[in-house]
Amino acid sequence: MEKIKGRHTPLRRSLWIVGTYLLVGWLWITFSDYLAQRWFPDPETLSRVQTYKGALFVLVTALVLFLSLLRQFISDRTLLSLNVHQQEEIRELNQFRESVIERANVWINVLDSKGRVVLWNKAAEDISGYPREEVMDSDDIWQWLYPDEEDRARIRERADEILRDEGEVVGYETWITTRDGHERQLSWNSRSLRNNAGEIAGSIAIGQDITDIRNAENTLRWRERQLSTIMDNLPGMAYRCRYDEFWTMLSVSNGCLELTGYEPDELVNNSLVSYAELIDEAGNETILRTVESAIGNAEPFSIEYSITRKDGRKIWVWERGRGVEGEGELVLEGIVLDISDRKELEEELSELATRDSLTGVLNRREMTRILEEEIARAKRYDRELALLWIDFDHFKAINDDHGHAAGDSVLKAASGLLAESVRSVDSVGRFGGEEFVILLPEMDRREALETAERLRRLVCDTPQPLGHGNTVTMTISIGVSVFPDHGEGADALCAAADRAMYQAKADGRNQVVLAPLTEEAHNP
Repeated sequence: MEKIKGRHTPLRRSLWIVGTYLLVGWLWITFSDYLAQRWFPDPETLSRVQTYKGALFVLVTALVLFLSLLRQFISDRTLLSLNVHQQEEIRELNQFRESVIERANVWINVLDSKGRVVLWNKAAEDISGYPREEVMDSDDIWQWLYPDEEDRARIRERADEILRDEGEVVGYETWITTRDGHERQLSWNSRSLRNNAGEIAGSIAIGQDITDIRNAENTLRWRERQLSTIMDNLPGMAYRCRYDEFWTMLSVSNGCLELTGYEPDELVNNSLVSYAELIDEAGNETILRTVESAIGNAEPFSIEYSITRKDGRKIWVWERGRGVEGEGELVLEGIVLDISDRKELEEELSELATRDSLTGVLNRREMTRILEEEIARAKRYDRELALLWIDFDHFKAINDDHGHAAGDSVLKAASGLLAESVRSVDSVGRFGGEEFVILLPEMDRREALETAERLRRLVCDTPQPLGHGNTVTMTISIGVSVFPDHGEGADALCAAADRAMYQAKADGRNQVVLAPLTEEAHNP
């Protein structure tokens, strides 16, 4: 009825205007003629007045018509401009819907006040698998997306709260079942919509498919837990630290406590102590040079050094790491292992490699190496060097009379007595059997003979244990050679001292004999 009434309004207005014009024209003609006849009785004057009156009427009516048409044209132009503007807005709105709503990569749907779908964008179709024509003006989508009755009732209740304008949701996560039976996880933002009258007309919901994001987060958490488990069970301490003078730890594994005695949070960011403080000064310098070289060559580094634990105990560690870029700065990542047991074993093996297994003094190979080094040093600084060649007298009789175990006991005790009776810079070694060598750096012939005689008397005056509480008196014969008087090489000095020792035995044993001078020594 309103539309019919609206269509007839221009006709009524036109009839009203025409009627008004006819009435005004009739009144003008009637009253103007009456007045003209009364005011101008002269026929000729009356004729001119009626002519002027008619022209005036035409001018007035033309002016009124002009103003009416002008007003109408202005109104029409305004309406036309408004119509063009509205069409432009409609076009822009359609473009907005096409570019923003339809092409949005997020799910957008609008529900009416009864929960029926009135807008379903392309992303909603792609994610759910349900095309627009199947869901529009229907609420069947609730059952399709949420086949579980309890789940559907809970989510529908939340949607009804929004339709009742009882709040809005932000980041509300649900699982939907797509048309092909797969499950997707979405995060929703939703609120109610109102019409021009301020009444609730429905609701709008924007959903983001977060299935892949949540899967990635779960995978990342799983990997972090796995990495944490691996790190916590690693021998030693995994770390990430700054490349600075304090080796400031940014993170350390739980192995920090077992390795250093410090809790991780006591070491991180130098909270209680910096890692550099655990390392001795020389070790820090060595580490710095090693790390600098590795970073310069873009390669990992490995280094061994000692640290002092919280309980004051020193341990040896092995560190393997490399420099990496992290958050705009160069940091180091790696692992530190306790190698104290290995170091102790290495020292034991080194000791075994250089020591005689029976007596504990230096073996022949190590003694020869030291002799050559001392000869080279003596030559460089023009110093003298003495060598004592010692042999136990009648040692074979001890083995024959008391057994080899007793002989070994005598050798151990006697060699220990010799080692204890010389200077710390002197070296004592066993060359084989019952033959021993003592190296005396920076000692001339007179001092060497005095030392040899003192040692001879000491062995002679000290009973040597045979084992089981029994002892035996031993004597030794000693040959003495001196560098450079008796030779300038290790072989020459050893040979000279050996010959002097045999000369002592030939002269009756239990005595010291100085090797004869070489021709060069006789004729300097």
